[in-house]
Amino acid sequence: MSTIDNEILLGAEEDAKEVAYILNYIGQENRERFSEDDIYYCLDVFLEYLETLNDTTDPDGYINVDVVAAVRYIEKKAKKEGMGPYDHDALILLVNGELEYSEQE
Repeated sequence: MSTIDNEILLGAEEDAKEVAYILNYIGQENRERFSEDDIYYCLDVFLEYLETLNDTTDPDGYINVDVVAAVRYIEKKAKKEGMGPYDHDALILLVNGELEYSEQE
């Protein structure tokens, strides 16, 4: 197996761990509101949102994230792209789960 194949495999494994963490974080009731594809989509859009915040990095290199604004960004983009609709409160949990997961790293 080539180095690139190994990197892809490791990336897929890490993504699967992240999704499993988020599914656990959001709880059973909210798990039914998202497929794995929905979670991957929402995480991709959330990362896009974070890229728009590069100018708001504090001196320590941290980005202050307004979770509600991030969720609104995801909702708007999902509607535009024909995804969802997603429950607002469930999206807040999903974004908070992603932030918690990222802090562990």
